[in-house]
Amino acid sequence: MKQSNLGDRDIQLIIGNLLRYGVWTALTVATLGGIIYLFRHDREFVNYQTFVEHDDNIFDVIKHMLNGVFQGYGHSIILLGVMLLFLTPILRLIFSLVAFFIEKDYLYVGITLLVIGIICFSVFFGFAH
Repeated sequence: MKQSNLGDRDIQLIIGNLLRYGVWTALTVATLGGIIYLFRHDREFVNYQTFVEHDDNIFDVIKHMLNGVFQGYGHSIILLGVMLLFLTPILRLIFSLVAFFIEKDYLYVGITLLVIGIICFSVFFGFAH
């Protein structure tokens, strides 16, 4: 049997496509949410003098966002698009981690794990104030 190995060029092509399609998907979802939001709230008056700050953790935000997406709320679909945009480079890091591990490039495996760890720490334990 012939064994197929991924070369550096193949990995770079996959990573490029991952970033490209991730950004396009996020843009499409956010645009769809914006259109839905505009059609449902086109005559609504917005008061920009008051700002309500919520101090929710990331799990509450995701739960409320998904509930809103399933109910068809435009602002939740826009937030889903933004979340997808944030997740795109995270997915790139995870794919890079797997690629470095397959290539047995353990220095870059360690560096990538450190970067993923820093991102996870800042998302889950970050302070708002």
